[in-house]
Amino acid sequence: MEFDLSLLLNGIVSGLLLGGLYAVAASGLAVSFGMLDIVNIAHPALMVAAAFLVVAVGGAIGLDPLLCAVLLSPVFYLIGVGIYTFYNRFFERRGDEALQGLAFFFGVMFIIEVGLVMAFGPEQRFLDPSYAFTTWRIGEIDLPLRMLVPALFGLLAIGLLYLFLHRSFIGLAIAAVAQDAEALRLLAIDPVKIKRLAFGVSAMLACIAGGALIVVQPVEPSSGQIFIGRVFAICIMGGMASLSGAIAAAFLFGVVENVTATFFGPSWAPAVAFGWLLLVLAFRPQGLFGRAA
Repeated sequence: MEFDLSLLLNGIVSGLLLGGLYAVAASGLAVSFGMLDIVNIAHPALMVAAAFLVVAVGGAIGLDPLLCAVLLSPVFYLIGVGIYTFYNRFFERRGDEALQGLAFFFGVMFIIEVGLVMAFGPEQRFLDPSYAFTTWRIGEIDLPLRMLVPALFGLLAIGLLYLFLHRSFIGLAIAAVAQDAEALRLLAIDPVKIKRLAFGVSAMLACIAGGALIVVQPVEPSSGQIFIGRVFAICIMGGMASLSGAIAAAFLFGVVENVTATFFGPSWAPAVAFGWLLLVLAFRPQGLFGRAA
């Protein structure tokens, strides 16, 4: 294949924009999986559920999908709180969070998928904002706003999450519960309440990611299954509980996947991207940034 610098540059830029979507999707999982050690494989399903609700609500009132996701995020916070409350009551408190807890989140994932099929049908849904078909061109590089706006929106959400985790008392408590829950008890802080709040924040981020997803592409009830491997791989590659590592890994994953698809075809993209994950784990098992927020 003849080398084309313009094609390479566009592949890298498109990969970075795709990485922005992966980053906001993985940031919520970095909270629940990385910080709380909860293997929430239902996280991408929550993201897709949010996308469907954004289509329903945003389409009905004519609101931009990203703004609609912000308005719906408190609803998903409450959903996340409810899911964790049930999980803690029947699994975590008994010490059954390993295998049985994993089965619980499998069940949550399938319930969400079946619920979406029953409520909306199996067809794809989409909601195109006004800027969906606009592309900025800088030299030889194309910047489709369908990808750029959700990526910037996602990075803004991640920035707010970073400030929340590092500048607020509750955020510092979330970081502390990830390290030593018993130390919080000595400070008269209930670690279960902190975990419940953190899981709610994780679900809010799934909602934000769902709003970004529906701008980028149409969704169907099973779309979340495509993202399960990717978001977990990104969290592991970046380093458990490392938000900055998850962002770096998301961009790397997006670029590798997109450049591979550009030059060698889409079928090679997942294999090469996950190959990078294996290389990172082989030479740096703790991930790119280690276990730090």
